[in-house]
Amino acid sequence: MANELDKILIKYDQPDFKKRLIEIRKVVTLAAHFGLSSEKDKQLDAIFKEVAQRDDEAIAEYTEKFDGVKLTPEQFRISDAELNNAHKAIDKKLLRSIRQAIKNVREYQSKIFIGKDKNFKSTGIKYTPIKRVGICVPGASAPLPSTVIMCAVPAQIAGVKEIVVISPPRYKGSIHPVILATCKELKIKEVYRIGGAQAVMALAKGTRTIQNVDKIVGPGNQWVQMAKKKVLGLVGIDSIAGPSEVLIIANKQANPAWVAADMLSQAEHSPGSAVLFTDSEKFATGVLTEIKKQIVQLDRSKETIDCLLECGAIVVFTNMTDVINYANVFAAEHLQIQCGEQSRKIADKITNAGAIFIGGYSPVAVGDYWAGPSHTLPTGTTARFSSALSVNDFVKSTSIIEYSKSKLAESADDIIRLAEAEGLDAHARSVRLRFGLRRDK
Repeated sequence: MANELDKILIKYDQPDFKKRLIEIRKVVTLAAHFGLSSEKDKQLDAIFKEVAQRDDEAIAEYTEKFDGVKLTPEQFRISDAELNNAHKAIDKKLLRSIRQAIKNVREYQSKIFIGKDKNFKSTGIKYTPIKRVGICVPGASAPLPSTVIMCAVPAQIAGVKEIVVISPPRYKGSIHPVILATCKELKIKEVYRIGGAQAVMALAKGTRTIQNVDKIVGPGNQWVQMAKKKVLGLVGIDSIAGPSEVLIIANKQANPAWVAADMLSQAEHSPGSAVLFTDSEKFATGVLTEIKKQIVQLDRSKETIDCLLECGAIVVFTNMTDVINYANVFAAEHLQIQCGEQSRKIADKITNAGAIFIGGYSPVAVGDYWAGPSHTLPTGTTARFSSALSVNDFVKSTSIIEYSKSKLAESADDIIRLAEAEGLDAHARSVRLRFGLRRDK
């Protein structure tokens, strides 16, 4: 079955070379979305309508329907005892690793924080933390404490006082204890065992048992992301995040086995996109050979192969200039550069990427868990216009204008002239009256 992967090798001299690249980019771009007025979109609207009309009762019904867990509204929230017990029971070595990861993220996010008020002559800017934030944590079979860390710590550094975590009850009818222990470590007390579109709606509008939030962040499946899109405007969101993706730029100086492993680490998400751009056909063939060798050793071998066939590629270009140009078009979530001494120079030419991992010893896993930048990143080519989630996404800015009488007098005629040009006489009058000025005829 691994031999099917020969199909993912794309070379510059193929007649359909550009067409294949366009197809891959399209798959990645649309991965988080489903179409307007599609059957899924109609189902999502129906979920929202039910939650709006029937509140907690609808959330309980959808939790039973989609997650197979029957809960009363009083059981949505994780108790303090459950949080305490999970924290006491966690493996101590794992807890040490979690604490160090938290420390790393805090240090990095503190360094990049812009939220200090600034005052200029007559104007200024004031930064205020968002009051209440909701974090979506996927309810996969494996726990994702890193998602809690990467979303909650930046919010805490920004000064957010109220942080709410939601996660579907996929682990024995509740949330995995490692996630709960991480919440306890971060002093997050408000955690709900609900997920999906219904939970996003609950966070956005509020229910009898769940107070609404001001912003929703975090990953999730297509339903969660489309739900976030629909509530945008009622609340803020971080992004519409699709499946995990990696684009690797590598030349013959890179290690084929390492590159293959890095591609498989994303493809095993299934869905997940893994693409290699190189200027060496020999190297490309070596990576393909390594993928075939490694993939049969994976527990999720079949799913990973299917994923690579759908949204994976090994692309051979004629030169590195074309590699860089197409990398900026793809605007990948994770961009790895493994080109030896040229890696840093190539990184400097990248304008579109969620996070750039430079050199052979910077796998995506370092960013996912440890380095400090949040792993909540723009996907689906949205790195063209958006950025990694950071501490700065949890503050809002307010413009400050403070004019004295003399300062306003200096500008009064100009302000009046502009207001009258727009036909807004009341605007002009609000300035004239302060100085007893008459309207010019």
